[in-house]
Amino acid sequence: MILYEYPFGESIRTMLRLEHLFDRLGLLMHREDPVDHHYALSTIFEVMDVASRADLKTDVLRDLDRYKTQFMGYRGNPAIEEAILDEVLARIERAHSGLSQMQGKAGQSLAANDWLMSIRSRVSIPGGTCEFDLPAYYAWQHEPAAKRQADLQRWVGTLTPLADALKVMLGLLRDAGHPHMVAAPCGQYQQSLKENRSYQLLRLRIDPALGLIPEISANRLMVSIRLMQPDADGKLKIAADTDAGFELTLCA
Repeated sequence: MILYEYPFGESIRTMLRLEHLFDRLGLLMHREDPVDHHYALSTIFEVMDVASRADLKTDVLRDLDRYKTQFMGYRGNPAIEEAILDEVLARIERAHSGLSQMQGKAGQSLAANDWLMSIRSRVSIPGGTCEFDLPAYYAWQHEPAAKRQADLQRWVGTLTPLADALKVMLGLLRDAGHPHMVAAPCGQYQQSLKENRSYQLLRLRIDPALGLIPEISANRLMVSIRLMQPDADGKLKIAADTDAGFELTLCA
């Protein structure tokens, strides 16, 4: 099954982008090739760019506080296992504490590193990090893999509180939804949303064997999904001849 996620607001959209970048970073930095480490460093700069929103840290802390209050309300509920509840609350508390202690915006300490910023200023230029442009960076790429990995670990460590907080917060959001199968007659599906619910994330799972690509649009009142098929040139058209279904989850 292929999972697609669609955010209802700009805050969740930013968080999903950061999660995507942190996942990529975790993959690249543990490899050994200098090219992988170049793209790991580029990803760090992308994280800094995306995380530059002034209110991002506040948004994540607010959401963690909201979940903490919600789960604290489950105390004494006989249907809730206290040990599991304690573990969830402890994860929320660790994430909140770590992010609260992070000084300024994500990557602020890296912005004071002149060597890193010289690379950042050139990395968006096609071929801008050649050896004749940045000889010091070229020399770093010829350091042993273990040395480069240690440097990347140190730089990424300044971003870890944000990555950990996002992992906890988005995990709780995803767990709040209840998946169910829906049908899409003639390749289209629509659902009205409850006005008293504030949905943040739509999740859709579809069988890749169907060869269909969902085109999703949503607002606070309505979800609309069209199942598309690529033609021989890759152009998408609505799959009007299918009644295929998919798994849908709405997370509030």
